[in-house]
Amino acid sequence: CDLKDVGESCGINRVHRLMKANGLKSQRGYRKPRAHAGNPAVVATNSLNRQFNPTQPNQLWVTDITYIRTHEGWLYLAVVIDLFSRLVIGWSMKSRITTDLVLDALLMALWRRNPKNKVLIHSDQGSQYTSHEWQTFLKHHNLESSMSRRGNCHDNAVAESFFQLLKRERIKKKIYVSRTEARSDIFEYIEMFYNSKRRHGSNGQRSPLDYEKAHQKMVMCV
Repeated sequence: CDLKDVGESCGINRVHRLMKANGLKSQRGYRKPRAHAGNPAVVATNSLNRQFNPTQPNQLWVTDITYIRTHEGWLYLAVVIDLFSRLVIGWSMKSRITTDLVLDALLMALWRRNPKNKVLIHSDQGSQYTSHEWQTFLKHHNLESSMSRRGNCHDNAVAESFFQLLKRERIKKKIYVSRTEARSDIFEYIEMFYNSKRRHGSNGQRSPLDYEKAHQKMVMCV
């Protein structure tokens, strides 16, 4: 897809042949846990529509779930990200992929941010987000639901990008000894590195926290 976007014409067989000739292999993660597909209960429209660059904090949030492998079994991670700065404002880790997993991440985001106006929060159509419990919680906290189109991961590209960074920069395909070890390492990555130190091109090569501090300072000076 990337080659086609820049005008190069090539087929999958040619790419495979050239990669093999040069000793290259595609990067692969570990096998996904099994999931049972079902019909979504409550589906919202894609109101975000890939508008990933709001001009103020607490306008647009995105949320998603990923999985981390441990020798005790899967550990599931849910995050909430403010698109303004790419700051992870809420997260939750549990051994089961339930609605409580995503609600706890959202509760942390609300506690940290305490938004004064309605916030649009975007997710995929996973069963946790289409549940009546999730939708009721949003209504009670002045949050508006937006959802990716079915099977279109690019509609939630920022959350997907964060998970790719986490797995490429920290997890690196390893299997943690325990869920406790995984929780500790992921906490350190989010709070001690990603939010406070990792530079982003969308932030003018500043970390999410530094970008927000600069914005707050500018607002105070106006």
